[in-house]
Amino acid sequence: MKFRSVFDIIGPAMIGPSSSHTAGAARIGRMARMLFGREPRRAEFVLYGSFAETFRGHGTDVALAGGILQFDTFDPRIKDALLMAKDLNIDILIVTADDPEEHPNTARITLTDDQGSLEIKGVSIGGGKIEIKEAGGFEVNLTGDYWTMLVFHEDHFGMIASIAQVLADHQINIGSMHMSRKGKGQEALLLIETDQPMDEIMGSEVEAIPDVHGVRIIAPL
Repeated sequence: MKFRSVFDIIGPAMIGPSSSHTAGAARIGRMARMLFGREPRRAEFVLYGSFAETFRGHGTDVALAGGILQFDTFDPRIKDALLMAKDLNIDILIVTADDPEEHPNTARITLTDDQGSLEIKGVSIGGGKIEIKEAGGFEVNLTGDYWTMLVFHEDHFGMIASIAQVLADHQINIGSMHMSRKGKGQEALLLIETDQPMDEIMGSEVEAIPDVHGVRIIAPL
């Protein structure tokens, strides 16, 4: 990983004790909630490696729950997040797993309600920084550092151009773009990071493109 400043090493303002196990976990949970797009009724956290071994002492479980409740890393309510989730009728299940192939600070989160479910895989890579490696069955590389649009769609000719045209019409500059698909002509996910903020109007215009199944706009964490 490349650190851009000394603040990446020190870590963010946070409710401690650990930038990797607490602040990073809170950001993974918050990103999962933003990707899900609504309050879940159930959240399952599968913890690997160091996350699994130390989650109670480092507060990884409450930090993940706080992220699901959209708390920032410095929000003092994080310490009460499990109880607050219970009061909101959100069932939280914590499971530990042993898989040496996974990064030692990995969490798989599955959020569920009566409309569906979403599974993401997030890794805390140090200093409160995170990477989302999987979302909805697609490989991604989402850091939360930029405005990001995720477009779930059918893979076919002209789709990327149609989506890019919407952003161009709003004078939004694309910083990076990555597409992942389950197969030629099958379900696909386009991930676009931009230099300027995006809004729900743009999301609605992209969602109106034929064969687009869903859009998520994620602000920087």
